[in-house]
Amino acid sequence: MSSASIPVPSTINRRILNAASAVALAALVVKLAATVKEFAVAGIYGRSDELEAFLIAALIPGLLINIVSESMNQALIPTLVRVRTSEGRERAQQLLSNSLVGICLLLVLASIGMALSARFVFPLIGSHFAPGKLDLAVHLFYGLLPVIVLTGIASLSTAVLGTAGSFALPALAPIVTPLAIMVAVPLFASRFGIWTMVYATVAGALLHAIWTGTMMNACGYRLTLRWYGMCEATWEVARQYGPVFLSGLVASGGLLVDQSMAAMLPAGSVSALAYAGRFVSVALAMLGGAFSSAVTPFFSELAAHGDWSACRRTLRTWALWSACIATIVAAAIIFGARVLVRVTFEHGVFGPRDTSAVSSVLVMYALQIPFFVCSRVYYRFLVAMRRTDLVFYCGLLNLALDVVLNLLLMRRFGVAGIALATSLWSASTLVFLGYWSWRVLPKDDADFPNREG
Repeated sequence: MSSASIPVPSTINRRILNAASAVALAALVVKLAATVKEFAVAGIYGRSDELEAFLIAALIPGLLINIVSESMNQALIPTLVRVRTSEGRERAQQLLSNSLVGICLLLVLASIGMALSARFVFPLIGSHFAPGKLDLAVHLFYGLLPVIVLTGIASLSTAVLGTAGSFALPALAPIVTPLAIMVAVPLFASRFGIWTMVYATVAGALLHAIWTGTMMNACGYRLTLRWYGMCEATWEVARQYGPVFLSGLVASGGLLVDQSMAAMLPAGSVSALAYAGRFVSVALAMLGGAFSSAVTPFFSELAAHGDWSACRRTLRTWALWSACIATIVAAAIIFGARVLVRVTFEHGVFGPRDTSAVSSVLVMYALQIPFFVCSRVYYRFLVAMRRTDLVFYCGLLNLALDVVLNLLLMRRFGVAGIALATSLWSASTLVFLGYWSWRVLPKDDADFPNREG
């Protein structure tokens, strides 16, 4: 690889800043739309059994997307950038097409598997739900199954667009789902009840896939399901996919643990956890999502060129900046928790007692923000270095900590203890990933020659 093709170090931070700003701004708009959506949902459904059934039903599709699709994104992007750099755009397109076939097949199989096992899995998640409430959750889940494949395609398209330098519009695309819900719930909730949420979510996922797929075609990558046969690059993606998939499986297991343990607590605990999580998800999407999305293509590019000195500077700079900015945001949420919940949700059937319950959970949840956001920078660096095995080991550690901390803290703090446990294992994630990022980073460019395979 010629030195002329290596990115100029002085421009890397500026490019990352521009990308992160674009993603953060788009995420802010999406989350604002999602917050407005919560006004409609909370005012009509409150913390009702129907809403809790929907939240449990929507949990599985979200987990499958994170486990199957997001794992493919992280396994694919470093290899896609390397193949495009060393072998050309057409070879990269073939790798992308193979990956699209693989991800769609995996998502369909995962959907079928979960559909067949739903009657066994849902009683474990909602162990304290009444039979009617549990049966409703299963039926709502069946209705949400198309979301899995549609959102998986949209997610992969968004990741690929980042390698082409397109960040803002793909990050804005998820807004179609909260907009669909905002329109549908006031109009059709009286007729279709909680099923309105299902119909609107599926419609939003379809629009999301069309939006990102069209953009990817415009950027020079075709959204085609064509198998070109196994090649070295496809094998590399498959090898990296395994550990990332297992890590996502373990991490998602932690989410299921939180939800199932919250279901063991008094009625309303699951929805309190979900409502509080809405605020934290804004910060995580704006900051964690923005920083990790922005640094991923650049870490992959630098690793493809073997420019480890630039990797070192970039890693240090963005780990520091992400931690500082996230700490400020977390402090603002913690001190303004009660006001945020009251202004956002306290109307209709959502009353002052609900505000008190949700705000205490929010305070504990917000503690995780700086740890999570900073750890995403290290996480994406390790993926770019193709050390996904370390990501898997981190996931195992987190699951064990989640179970132990939940058991200890929920007895003292109730559902807020589950949120605190999440923040504590987020801190351990930062320590683990940060330590290993600096361990695997070569001290000199000559110590770790660029790998073409």
